[in-house]
Amino acid sequence: MDHAVAATVDAPSHVERLVRRDRLIVVLALAGVTLLAWFYLVRMAEGMRAAATEADMHAAMGMADMAAWSTADVAALFLMWAVMMAGMMLPSAAPMILLVVSTYRRRGGRHARMATAAFGGGYLVAWTGFSLVAALAQAALHAAALMSSAMVSQSTVLAGMVFLAAGAYQWMPLKHACLTHCRSPLRFLTEEWREGVAGAFRLGLRHGLFCVGCCWVLMALLFAAGVMNLLAVAAIGAFVLVEKVLRHGPLVGRLAGVLLVAWGAYLLTLSA
Repeated sequence: MDHAVAATVDAPSHVERLVRRDRLIVVLALAGVTLLAWFYLVRMAEGMRAAATEADMHAAMGMADMAAWSTADVAALFLMWAVMMAGMMLPSAAPMILLVVSTYRRRGGRHARMATAAFGGGYLVAWTGFSLVAALAQAALHAAALMSSAMVSQSTVLAGMVFLAAGAYQWMPLKHACLTHCRSPLRFLTEEWREGVAGAFRLGLRHGLFCVGCCWVLMALLFAAGVMNLLAVAAIGAFVLVEKVLRHGPLVGRLAGVLLVAWGAYLLTLSA
């Protein structure tokens, strides 16, 4: 009899089994979207390398290759940034998304998975908005001949200023405030909770805006390192994950800020 009671106590409830299943589905979905995003970026980087090789051949023959980008070019650039942000930021958002699906399920929500998808959609909408701004900024830099067609900065001054700005921002109160929200999923949900699928979308959008506020200057480093520099993309994504998840993430971020400022100052001395 005692063994039967113990087995009943230890056995997970129906809700807990649903929570575990939902969390597994979310993990697989996030992994799938992230892998697809990186597959797209790798294919695009290969295409960019081929185009850069052709551009170098044209330059060697005295043929300029700084033609103005069309609307279709800018639209493709926007798509590239949006996919890149999804691949970079979804892993760091995983703890929050897993907490969201668990919370909706435990509160008896019949549409827990739909609400979770809406939360993820709202989060990505925030980064899609950033992607549009980044694409327009890159197009403007290209038009000013500050970035090459291979999406690499052609100005040491520009690169130095970007590194300085990214490093200084790591110490600013706005950065700290946004990072605090990103590092405290439970506190964020307690303060900002919204019921229903539409509420989940607004919740995800708000969380995404905090993440954009936390990381947007770091993403601008790609203008200096090369937008299609996948090593830089992976390094920034990993750094964001460290800042948000690890216990001493904020300290790592501030130390990195010092290094970024030092490197930016060094680049500016080269251009003097």
